[in-house]
Amino acid sequence: MEEIVKVLSTEYLTHDVIRLVLEKPAGINFVPGQATEVAINKPEWKTKRRPFTFTSLTDDDFLEFVIKTYPSHNGVTNELLSIKPGDELIIRHIFGAIKYKGEGIFIAGGAGITPFIAILKELEKKNEIGNNKFIFANKARADIILEDKFNKLLGKNFINVLSEEMLPEYEHGYVSAELIKNNTDISTRYYYLCGPKPMMKAVEEQLSTLGIKPEFIVKESF
Repeated sequence: MEEIVKVLSTEYLTHDVIRLVLEKPAGINFVPGQATEVAINKPEWKTKRRPFTFTSLTDDDFLEFVIKTYPSHNGVTNELLSIKPGDELIIRHIFGAIKYKGEGIFIAGGAGITPFIAILKELEKKNEIGNNKFIFANKARADIILEDKFNKLLGKNFINVLSEEMLPEYEHGYVSAELIKNNTDISTRYYYLCGPKPMMKAVEEQLSTLGIKPEFIVKESF
C-alpha cells in the first residue's frame, strides 16, 4: 500500500509536539494503536520514511497524527514543522503490536503516548473507559501531551510523573514498581507499555518484580 495524502491542518499541542490532520484515502483501515510509515512527498524526502501512530479512529473521515519533533536532528520531524495545508505526505503499510485487550494500566513515556491516544479515544466513544488508568512519564509539565483531555477523561486515574520538575499533585522521578503497585487493583488485568527502549526495559523489570506474567504485558517500543 502506498497513498499520497494532502495535509488539511497543522497545530502545536506542546512546544515540540504537532498534530497533523490529513485527507483519508478510501478503504484504509487500522486498529487503534497501529501505525504507518510516513514520508514527505518532496524529491529529497520521499525515501525517508518514519513510523507514526494513527491518533484518529478508523471511522473518522480524516487521518490524524500527533508527532514529537526534534528540530536539532534536522530530520523528518524537523521538516514536518514547515509542512502546511495543501502539502502532501506519503503513507505506506500499516503495522503495530499494541491493541486493547481489557482493563489495565497504560504506561507511556513522552511520544509513547500516541497509540494510547487512539485506544482511549475508542474506549471513550464506546463508553468503556471503565477503571483504566494511565501513568504518563515526562521531563516537565510543559511536555505533557493532551493533559487537559486526559484529566477530563480519566480524572484521578491519570497519573503524571515528571523527572525534572517538582510540582504539587504530580509524581516526581520515574515510573517505579511502587507507583505501579499503588495503582493496581482488582480491575487491573493488562499493562500496556510504550516509550523509549530504556524506559520500557526498566518498567518491564519492575513488572517482573511485581510478579506480572509476560502474557499480561502489551508493548510497543520506538
